[in-house]
Order: sequence, then C-alpha cells, then structure tokens
Amino acid sequence: MIFSPGLVVALHAAARAVGEPGTGVVTFTPVYPPFLTAPGAAGKSLIPVPLASENQDGILHYSIDFNALEHALDHADAKPRLFMLCNPHNPVGRAFSRAELERLAEIMLRYDLVVCSDEIHADLTMPDGMHTSFASLAPEIADRTITLMAPSKAFNIPGLGMGFAVINNPALRAQFRLVSESAGAFVTVFGFEGAQAAYTQGGEWLEALRTYLGENRDMLIAYVRENMPQIALTRPEATYMAWLDCRHLGIEGNPSRFFMEKAKVWLNDGAVFGGSGEGFVRLNFGCPRSRLLEALDRMCHALKTQS
Repeated sequence: MIFSPGLVVALHAAARAVGEPGTGVVTFTPVYPPFLTAPGAAGKSLIPVPLASENQDGILHYSIDFNALEHALDHADAKPRLFMLCNPHNPVGRAFSRAELERLAEIMLRYDLVVCSDEIHADLTMPDGMHTSFASLAPEIADRTITLMAPSKAFNIPGLGMGFAVINNPALRAQFRLVSESAGAFVTVFGFEGAQAAYTQGGEWLEALRTYLGENRDMLIAYVRENMPQIALTRPEATYMAWLDCRHLGIEGNPSRFFMEKAKVWLNDGAVFGGSGEGFVRLNFGCPRSRLLEALDRMCHALKTQS
C-alpha cells in the first residue's frame, strides 16, 4: 500500500509510472476530468472509448462497449500500455457487474495492459447496488492492477488529503512509489488520523448515509420524470451524482450556464467529462433533501418561464 494526498495525485502518478513516453492510456468516456488530462501531463496519448448508452423510458443506462474497446486497442496510433478504469463510475453512476469486469479483465490480459482502477466511490453503493473490486477477480488480474481508494468521498473529508494505492506487483509498486515520492506526494498526520477515525468508527454513520442517498436518488428521479420529463437521467448504482441529458429542453447554449443564470443552481457542465458530454449536466444529490428539492423546484421554474 502506498499513501497519497489525493486520488487525482495518484491518477497522475499512475499515468507517469506505466509505459514509456508516447504510449497510450485508455479510458471510458464520459469520465471524471482528471482521467482525460493525466495522460497528456505524463507525456502519454489519451485513447478515449465511449461507453454505450440506452434510454429506457427516460432512464439512461450506460454499459461497456467491448467492440469499441477492442477496435480502439487495435487501431490506436500510440501503443496502449495503461487502462484507467473508474469503478464505480463518475459521472454515470455505474457499479460495473462482475460479468462486465471479467470480460474487461480478459481483454486487459490479452492486450497486456496495466489497469489503474479508481474505486474511490466503492463505499457509496446504493442500498440496491454492489461493488466488485477489479483486482479481486483473479491473482493474475491483481498482479497488473493499481487500485486507488480513499475515505474522502464516503466520509466527506477531502480536505484532509488522504488516499492510497494497493499494488500487489512489487515492480509496479516500486515504480509507482518512485514517481509519487519524487513529486513530494506525502500524507500529513491529519490525513492518517482522519482516515483511521472514519474506517474504525464510521460504519454505522456510513450505512445511514447510503440509505439517505438512495432515498435522495429515488426522489430525484421521480421529480424529474413528473415535472421535467424532457430530461433523461441515470439511476445511479453508486456515487451521489446523477447524469442528466438536457439536449431536448429547447434551451439555447450550455444547460449548465442556463441553470446557473436562470435558476441559480450550479450543475457541472457535461462537456468537461469528454465523450458525448455536451448537452449534459452532472447533479450532486449528496445534500439535505430539502436543498435538493429546492434546487429541482428552481430548475423546473426556470424551464417553465424561459423566454
């Protein structure tokens, strides 16, 4: 285990530690923006692979497009060496099934890729969701996996700057440690103390949080379907983010800017998540239910009164 002051730092360390300059880093899109920027910062080439999506009665479901993945691996200009996986996935909320991950693992073995699996939202599955760690699939998979985790999301302590990488392979672990330490990426005593308190004393609180988030998710979906049916959205299996398709609202320009200006609600602009994120927004429902309802009411009012 190697400690890091944060998972963005660890993502950059993984991008630097694996592969020679000019080699390729593969990831699914849309995705948390540092996945898109870390490869270039490390002198590597980004190879984006869009997730497949399907709209089922207003609910968006995302899945791995394995044909697109293999096509990208076969035709990439830069030789792929690293795959960066976000599981549970930010922003689409998937906790990929064991069957999906096993098929992905077979491809990683066949193409000889190292996997950096960001599992920071692993503790935030919905009550009806389940997380499978990529490295847990088989010893030969663990041997080529860098697993990134942190208490910052589940216990809301990002300011303490604490994350960690679990790396079974000694050579891979040594290279990751070298890159991290050369960048001065160290954790303070506050980070260690906060993590210990969270992991040893926060279990009951976390279970209550997961229940509350599940109820927020269900309320959000019901509200949007009843009051803003032009918006399709995900039903997250994990995380506290929903991904909203605003392309059919009839508004001009950026939906994030529209809701900021007209509703005074700040939603993340989907375009920064890459892929086909333009016209989408990411909504954080990890808040008091009253605040979530107020935001939704403001959004609904803004749409009804737009000129």
